Amino acid sequence: MQKKRGRRALGWILGSIAVVLVLGIGGILVWSQVGVMAAEPEPLATVRENPDITVTDAAEGIVLAPADGDSEVGVVFIPGAKVDPWAYAAILQGLAEDGMTVVITRPWLNLAFFDLRGLDSFTSAAPDIDTWAVGGHSLGGVRACQLAGDADALLLFGSYCATDVSDTDLAVLSIAGSEDGLSTPEKIADARHLLPADAELVEIPGASHASFGDYGPQAGDGTPTISDEEMHQTVTALVDTFVQESLVGR
Repeated sequence: MQKKRGRRALGWILGSIAVVLVLGIGGILVWSQVGVMAAEPEPLATVRENPDITVTDAAEGIVLAPADGDSEVGVVFIPGAKVDPWAYAAILQGLAEDGMTVVITRPWLNLAFFDLRGLDSFTSAAPDIDTWAVGGHSLGGVRACQLAGDADALLLFGSYCATDVSDTDLAVLSIAGSEDGLSTPEKIADARHLLPADAELVEIPGASHASFGDYGPQAGDGTPTISDEEMHQTVTALVDTFVQESLVGR
């Protein structure tokens, strides 16, 4: 009798644990799909209508490439948490215009830390390119730091590393926004020691956290004073210069 009671109690405990796990996983799945920040239609339209680039919705991600197909450097870019990957197409199209191939990933469950794929899962979109930078915005940048060991360079947009890459020979460009209310310039400065000594840190005056994408205002963010057009041009110029000085000809 006592053994039967023990088995019933064990069964009840295991059943309760299973229910909690199912509810927890279900809750995460629902939460990951609710409140995803969509790409704004007008900036995205400029990408789709741009005659100087090609846009491919590939298995590896959204691929932006020069229309003439001539590209020596690739960039794998990881979106921020619960941001539509298409929201980064407009700010990154200038890189494709200037000869880079950009692969914007689609993180599992819209959250980069759930996506366990390696860098080669994305670089396979352009197998002829040998030189790759990996980058990301916000949480996407944190994930990019974890993948940087397989890349030639690291690009951080309103982000910082949680892993130590200071002893690597990575070329690093970290771009902050003066009005960023989430990845504040102070937080980025506090994590500076995790980057190589020669990492380049730049702060864009007037840029907020959401200035690094085109998905509208974001809760907790500051108010930008820089226009979207100026932001796009500034980021393109910074990355172009960085790539020319750090990667081309390596």
